[in-house]
Amino acid sequence: MRTFSTIIASSTPIGRYLISRLSLRRSHAISVKPQASTPPMAAADASNEESLRRTLAEKQSAVDAQGNAVRALKAAKASKPDIDAAIESLNRLKLEKSSVERELQSVVSGSGGGASVNREAFRQTVFNTLERRLFFIPSFKIYRGVAGLYDYGPPGCAVKSNVLAFWRQHFVLEEDMLEVDCPCVTPEAVLKASGHVEKFTDLMVKDEKMGTCYRADHLLKDFGNEKLEKDLSLSAEKAAELRHLLAVLDDLSAEELGAKIKEYGITAPDTKNPLSDPYPFNLMFQTSIGPSGLIPGYMRPETAQGIFVNFKDLYYYNGNKLPFAAAQIGQAFRNEFVNSLAEIEHFVDPQDKSHPKFSEVANLEFLMFPREEQMSGKSAKRIPLGEAVSKGIVNNETLGYFIGR
Repeated sequence: MRTFSTIIASSTPIGRYLISRLSLRRSHAISVKPQASTPPMAAADASNEESLRRTLAEKQSAVDAQGNAVRALKAAKASKPDIDAAIESLNRLKLEKSSVERELQSVVSGSGGGASVNREAFRQTVFNTLERRLFFIPSFKIYRGVAGLYDYGPPGCAVKSNVLAFWRQHFVLEEDMLEVDCPCVTPEAVLKASGHVEKFTDLMVKDEKMGTCYRADHLLKDFGNEKLEKDLSLSAEKAAELRHLLAVLDDLSAEELGAKIKEYGITAPDTKNPLSDPYPFNLMFQTSIGPSGLIPGYMRPETAQGIFVNFKDLYYYNGNKLPFAAAQIGQAFRNEFVNSLAEIEHFVDPQDKSHPKFSEVANLEFLMFPREEQMSGKSAKRIPLGEAVSKGIVNNETLGYFIGR
């Protein structure tokens, strides 16, 4: 059976409650473009950038060659008119090179370079305003706090309550879903069966001298974006290689990530010390249940497992009929931040994934990033849901309906 989840993440500032995101579980037919560090580059801009990088490389070669010619004339003690003419040609080539550099900088900035700076400044302004007005407060601030942990102040609690009330009305009540409320502590056997104990990990690297840890994929992503935005001498081939790397970053293994980090000479951002090879870090908080300490467990990393383990009873409650959906609101715990999730699992008949209300949303257009565009380094594009379902970009009508919702 296919399942999907509608999640409201709220691990840090209140802004996370204002985003309703569709999370697709085990569906390999769709990839909706998530929030990215830079907006997707239009195909025309990408082609123009590649052409400008090639032109810049040619201009640089011409400048180098003319510079060598000037030095050779001076070494040979050529006549002053000949040297002056050669220098004039060199200056003209440098001006042409500078013109191409400015044009390339304009294209790169328009594709996200300048926008990323402005977006970060805006984010920081909003963050500071919300904290100052007590929408949220860094937890345990009087003890210097812990990164990733926040308390909601009075206005933050009000916003959270309103958003969750709207979410419950929009999804749970409107779609006649079954709401449950399950414990935050989960026995180890449940999470072993789901694969979380073995695979709920991030690949980390460590500063070999200071011991500071970093996400390996984040280091590569930051390196690639910075090179594309700021290194105007980057060849067209190298730029295309970096764009492809960013497109497939989530699919790289630990060995591939490590190889890329070494290939590009990436070091610890704060100290420039060498980094270790990537290693898996399990994000779950381990605990024991009961005074004996003999029953291992974990703080739940997501709210979905409580719904899955109750499937049989919920199916019976629904009259032994499919489809049906179950929803849960509650906290999830990961060893990087604490989330509050509002999550839905929708169970369908494997032989019939149509939805009676799909026609209501079939004409809505969404920015999507199909597999072919991802692998070829192309940009995301807007596609009507009806077309996306018919072409298999979205796996079925039920998924399409809730994307539209």
